[in-house]
Amino acid sequence: MNNMKTLFTPTADQLNKPKQSYRFCFFFRRMFKLRMAEPPPDIVNLFNEYSDKGVMTVEKLHQFLNDYQGEHHTIESAQDIFNSIKHHHVFLRRSLNLDAFFQYLSGDQNPALAHPRVVHQNMNEPLAHYFLYTGHNSYLTGNQLSSKSSIKPIIKALLSGVRVIELDLWPSKNNKNDIQVFHGGTMTSPVKLNKCLEAIRDNAFVASKYPVIITFEDHLTSDLQANVAKMVSDIFGAMLYPGLESGVEFVAFPSPEQLKGKILISTKPPKNSLDSIIQQEHNDINQQEHNDELEDIAIKDNEEECEEEAAAPEYLHLIAIHAIKLKHGDDDGLKKLLNEHTQRVARLSMSEEKLKNAVKTHASDIVKFTQRNLLRVYPKGTRVFSSNYDPLIGWTHGAQMVAFNMQGYGKYLWIMQGMFRANGGCGYVRKPDFLLLSDEPFDPSSIGRPLKIILKIKLYMGYGWHLQFRRTSFDPFSPPDFFTKVAICGVPADIKKCKTRPIEDQWVPMWNQEFEFPLTAPELALLRIEVREHDLDGRHAFGGQTCLPVLELQSGIRAVPLYGKKGEKYDHIKLLMRFQLLPI
Repeated sequence: MNNMKTLFTPTADQLNKPKQSYRFCFFFRRMFKLRMAEPPPDIVNLFNEYSDKGVMTVEKLHQFLNDYQGEHHTIESAQDIFNSIKHHHVFLRRSLNLDAFFQYLSGDQNPALAHPRVVHQNMNEPLAHYFLYTGHNSYLTGNQLSSKSSIKPIIKALLSGVRVIELDLWPSKNNKNDIQVFHGGTMTSPVKLNKCLEAIRDNAFVASKYPVIITFEDHLTSDLQANVAKMVSDIFGAMLYPGLESGVEFVAFPSPEQLKGKILISTKPPKNSLDSIIQQEHNDINQQEHNDELEDIAIKDNEEECEEEAAAPEYLHLIAIHAIKLKHGDDDGLKKLLNEHTQRVARLSMSEEKLKNAVKTHASDIVKFTQRNLLRVYPKGTRVFSSNYDPLIGWTHGAQMVAFNMQGYGKYLWIMQGMFRANGGCGYVRKPDFLLLSDEPFDPSSIGRPLKIILKIKLYMGYGWHLQFRRTSFDPFSPPDFFTKVAICGVPADIKKCKTRPIEDQWVPMWNQEFEFPLTAPELALLRIEVREHDLDGRHAFGGQTCLPVLELQSGIRAVPLYGKKGEKYDHIKLLMRFQLLPI
């Protein structure tokens, strides 16, 4: 843990000089006195309350952790924390002074999330009861039109906890017996399928032991499908979860716990095999009529269309999760599908635009559908620069697989990353109970829901920028003027945005501002925080961000680490905040 002086007293050359100079008006220089950060008054008062004559014993620390922070420590675990804190005065080895107490509250041992690395939700329910961390065109390194295809973004996604990987399968342009992965109809370069599969095999269960699902967009002949089957089986071996030909067609999805360490393939079965399955399920109804309806529904749209051919039996063996798609603009087909009562469960895919239109008239039907089936939402085709959409349009209607372009950055990707910091970062987050109740489908647009909790926040200060950035990174003429934007993302009734005032010319800004957020659906609420450096021209420089699931926040005073634009965690930059979750 950094000592207090290094962490809170920034200088230009890291030598802890009391002032910084900046060039001003050609040959002149301006000198800025840098204020030494002091514990906020709230922390001083707390220390005085839980100490005696300026020293805090391990018994008092134990009392503070349990009573004020709301944690559940034994005296032994409090002793472990006590022993890990570096003291500034060697004669206080059996007690903490104010600086040591402040150091603990500001450090990594005092996280904002209650279970930062622990899977704590029930993982024994069907897959349809969880949100899954899902990628779109997972092999692309940049834009959707001309970037390179590579295994590197697949590896990066898996190591960050992504559990659903998408691969577009095409015949090789140079060798018709080979299979490549690239974005069809574009100038993206290809990567070999076997390289992608090997990357998945080697990295699937590093960040999480819970199942990985590979969605194939299949543009192959039956002969090449047979090649895919052999390749997948050879590379994954016992990791592969068996599919249709082994009689494992789901009437209810297994749980993440049951599927631990397994890789599942999800794609649309070739038409003739799908018809035979439907015939077995509906042998008591008019088969021709049902097949006609299904043929109207299960057609791929837009960029992801593919021709259907005779099925390779080996290929059918791969498909653990059926995929179906809707014809563009087929509202009747959507209504039939959502209200179809079969024992079979499947994965439905639709674009973000299709979902936005569908929820206007079929919102409750979609929520009901996702209680047993999987719904995958993918970005519209015009997002050529790998931008993303608001994931809450999917989550609030029960969509499990909200597929995102992981190649870029921005507010919506930060929200996605925030959602999957929940549940130990395992890539699976259980859906709220209100999305799983069949009798009363949830309506996210409702404004009449009662309040459940009030989230109260106090933002004390920020620190660590001087260790992460150069002296002139934000302003060539003075130290930075940081301000912070604080917002709730969630159902429409809960959305609220606030911001602090800018603190001028300080590397360690002290805001001491409070905010209050009433929440009707805290289970879907995320706290988004973004620090900017104020500029008169309105182009406020980026200073860090984070997004946190509200119901995973720990009460009390916490150190909140910030992340860069691309989601990389900063080594030193944190905010000191207080959280209170008050039930109504």
